[in-house]
Amino acid sequence: MAVTKESVLATLRRISLPDGGDLVSHDFVRALSVTEGVVRFVIEAPNAEIAQKMGPLRQAAEDLVASMDGVSEVSVVLTAHSGGQAAPAAAPAAAPPSLKIGGHPKPQAGPMKVAGVDRILAVGSGKGGVGKSTVSSNLAVALAKQGRKVGLLDADIYGPSQPRMMGVNKRPASPDGKTIIPLHAHGVTIMSLGFMLEEDKPVVWRGPMLMGALQQMLTQVQWGDLDVLIVDLPPGTGDVQLTLCQKTELTGAIVVSTPQDVALLDARKALGMFDQLKTPVLGLIENMSLFHCPKCGHESHIFGHGGVAAEAEKLGVPLLGALPIDLDTRLAGDGGTPIAAGDSEMAQAYARIADGLVRGGMA
Repeated sequence: MAVTKESVLATLRRISLPDGGDLVSHDFVRALSVTEGVVRFVIEAPNAEIAQKMGPLRQAAEDLVASMDGVSEVSVVLTAHSGGQAAPAAAPAAAPPSLKIGGHPKPQAGPMKVAGVDRILAVGSGKGGVGKSTVSSNLAVALAKQGRKVGLLDADIYGPSQPRMMGVNKRPASPDGKTIIPLHAHGVTIMSLGFMLEEDKPVVWRGPMLMGALQQMLTQVQWGDLDVLIVDLPPGTGDVQLTLCQKTELTGAIVVSTPQDVALLDARKALGMFDQLKTPVLGLIENMSLFHCPKCGHESHIFGHGGVAAEAEKLGVPLLGALPIDLDTRLAGDGGTPIAAGDSEMAQAYARIADGLVRGGMA
């Protein structure tokens, strides 16, 4: 029998609270969704103090729903309302964030250093569709495989793709409703706005909200001690890029482009932006450099050849790598395990780029 929202709520009504009510009658159950056997919902306590005591209650709710026929997966997060009166509770746990993401940024004196992070590398592109997010995730994994302590911040706020590419779909926890505990996968510490929103929900925000969200993800996430934090920027030269470059102590930027002239036109704008904002460009990566036919072995330069290398030489910056179009890379990203996590030829290509960054003192 297919599980429904109504059947889940009926099951949760079986969990009694000390005053004789239940989770549903007290309106503690929020954001309930049921999709092909996967059940997700939030238990929202009246305040953070009560939420600290509701750990066993959250676990009981998760176990009870998991035992229902037709349920294949359950995700229950415990959070707290910003105010309200005390209500029935059980005993302790860490609460996921009750943060409002996307508020106005807080004033700051100048560029800030993210606590515990030695270097911050921004990965940008002049236009979308050149594989910037794929490069970011694989570069993070490749650096982690070389023993670096790596973080990955998905700052592509309008189109966060790292949750899918890194195979993480949980909601981050928060011990106090103010700080966020990031998630981990493939040896990388990860944070993305995509963890905080439904996958299909659009982000319709003005500039100040974007800047506020970026500031929160940099300063309120407990990154721990990292050798390098890779920031996957949105394409173009907008508010997020401006905020990051002006308000954060960046080590430098890496620009990703495909070799055709149209992409290079936009890549030059990204390079010009970083130059204008006094952010060092550490190098360029040419993505989709060529296609190697797996059947006949023929190499085809679908998007042209050498354009990014020529641009790097013109600017006097390194060409960090040239990556071919590769079906397995796309399948790995869609499947949540970046190709760099394996030992294929593409994994070795990313390893060489990571090694160059490490040897150059950039990561």
